[in-house]
Amino acid sequence: MAAGIPTPRMYMIQEESPNAFATGRDPKHASITVTSGLRKSLNRQELEGVIAHEMSHIKNFDIRYMMLVTVLAGVVVLLSDFILRSFLWGGARSGDRKNGGGVFLVLILLGVALAILSPIIAQIIKFAASRQREYLADADGALLTRNPQGLANALKKIRDAKDKVVDDANKATSHLFIENPLRGLGGMNKLFSTHPDINVRIQKLESM
Repeated sequence: MAAGIPTPRMYMIQEESPNAFATGRDPKHASITVTSGLRKSLNRQELEGVIAHEMSHIKNFDIRYMMLVTVLAGVVVLLSDFILRSFLWGGARSGDRKNGGGVFLVLILLGVALAILSPIIAQIIKFAASRQREYLADADGALLTRNPQGLANALKKIRDAKDKVVDDANKATSHLFIENPLRGLGGMNKLFSTHPDINVRIQKLESM
């Protein structure tokens, strides 16, 4: 009622790892899943904060939004691959004709550089958008519950939990977690993280 959307279907996975996620193309076709480990480890206010966070993802159409961002990033990758192949296979023949001389060579090198860099830039933009939607879901979740400390405390427990599922997570599955399971990697990996730093999320919630 507070979110103003239909009640999503609720599921529980028998899994000790504390986790939750939302899915569905729109609020009318959405569901929220939590693990039994999350249900056991959190108290009522903390669980409410997590559910409100996932509810906010549904309310904000984040699943659809990230699907479109992913598709657009994929299109950029395909176009860059097409351009790169065109330069590699067609550039040599054009160069043999010496049409444009050095200028044409510079354009080829520039085109190849853009073809190589554009997929990387597209992925960075995609992951940056994902991190911003996580911040938004935190804020909207706190707005729904009027209790940002509930989600903050839940994130602390999730952060400090030690379980094999998180330890074995990889970049292909990291988006299925409520926090970044690859937080220990640091460095450049932060640019390709689907979630912002969990400690920063906790700080923002506690400052509300």
